[in-house]
Amino acid sequence: MENSGVLELVEMMYQMVTEAMNVPLGKNRCVIERDRFLDILDELKAQLPAEIEESRKLMAARQEFIAGAKREAESIRRVAEEHARQKVDDQEVVREARTKANEVMGKAEAKAAELKKMANIYADDTLKRTEDAIDAALEEVRGSRSRFRSVAGAGLRDSHSESASRMPLDPDDEI
Repeated sequence: MENSGVLELVEMMYQMVTEAMNVPLGKNRCVIERDRFLDILDELKAQLPAEIEESRKLMAARQEFIAGAKREAESIRRVAEEHARQKVDDQEVVREARTKANEVMGKAEAKAAELKKMANIYADDTLKRTEDAIDAALEEVRGSRSRFRSVAGAGLRDSHSESASRMPLDPDDEI
């Protein structure tokens, strides 16, 4: 009986009672071996505090395990939340960068369009001034030619008739 566990001792007591002889005229009474039953009770009494202490230790260990698991779960949850927050922040940074890039591109395109417009205006103005200068020069040449004809007189007209068939003096004249 020395190495018997608490449950085994209780089972032995239960068996002793169920196998005990009934007392005559007593339905719920029986006769058991008192010394053997007391020995089992003594052993049960001796082992019960140790079993209870072991149970308490197991319960404390269980509670500590559960608390550790809760702490670890909380730590994992916090890390996951921080990771999710970081992802959201990263997405926000990307979104802001795209918005800023779109703004920069819009400004650059507007600036390019403005520069193109200004270049076209400048080129048109330069060509207009060149055209005006050429027109003025042409008018001056025509005026000079007209004055020359006036001064040169009739002799130029006769020679002009002969050379007109060979070479035009007026750029507007057809060949």
